[in-house]
Amino acid sequence: MAHTDIEKYKKEFLEHLEIEKGRSLNTIRNYEHYLSVFTGYAKISSPKQITDELVREYRIWLNRKETLKKKTQNYYLIALRAFLKYLMKREVKSLTPERIELAKIPERSLDLITIYELKRLLDAPKGADIKSLRDKAMLELFFSTGLRVSELASLNRDLDLSRDEFSIRGKGEKVRVVFLSGDARKAIKEYLSKRQDLDEDAMFVNIGRNSNKDKDKRLTPRSIERIVKHYAIKAGISKKVTPHIVRHSFATDLLQNGADIRSVQMLLGHANIGTTQIYTHVTDKHLREVHKKFHNRKS
Repeated sequence: MAHTDIEKYKKEFLEHLEIEKGRSLNTIRNYEHYLSVFTGYAKISSPKQITDELVREYRIWLNRKETLKKKTQNYYLIALRAFLKYLMKREVKSLTPERIELAKIPERSLDLITIYELKRLLDAPKGADIKSLRDKAMLELFFSTGLRVSELASLNRDLDLSRDEFSIRGKGEKVRVVFLSGDARKAIKEYLSKRQDLDEDAMFVNIGRNSNKDKDKRLTPRSIERIVKHYAIKAGISKKVTPHIVRHSFATDLLQNGADIRSVQMLLGHANIGTTQIYTHVTDKHLREVHKKFHNRKS
């Protein structure tokens, strides 16, 4: 049956992503969505019907959808290109994947907080009550490790705090090593020493009047984002502050203190170094100082 041909290959491609490539179910759902939009638009029955002209018309159609930014349009094209690469590997006749070029997008700018604002943020949780100790531990851990908010939310309390490192499973199920600063280790120990719910595995849990009623006490990424925002306001920071911005601060701090881009890539868990390179412009200030100090020196 003609119509099942393209759908058959699409299904096999998604299974290939799951089994051979080990991609997360969330990534596979996204790819399925992007490819379904393409096949729904193209109304084709066979991979050999994917042509330059069809892709060009599809790109125009995507571009004219008011809700789609250039960056989002590229996600649709990346999924299509990955599908075409899979077809080529299977020796199925179709368009060469290299024929699809991504749209140029403006260089991503970073929302950063200054080192003084960061210090105020880390110092914002005051007091020896369990809630303040929990929040202090979270903030110190974010800046020490550069964890994503979902990674921090997934942590369990069985961390070996006698060591200054631990493994985390990140995006695409990739495992990387992250490192604990002395401040982070101290803050976590103080928080855990106050915990009395021995039956709860989660590292960071709800604390408050309704927390005992919750079946799952583990803090969600959304809850953690709200906590970070609360302390940013308390610290008098007018900019929007999120866990991801603390991750930015972690990366820029490393680069400004002389770390190389490959090491930062590994510490952040970026699959592609291109993602890490958005941080390199933050070292421009250092380059300017080098230029001033050493260029065109008068004797």
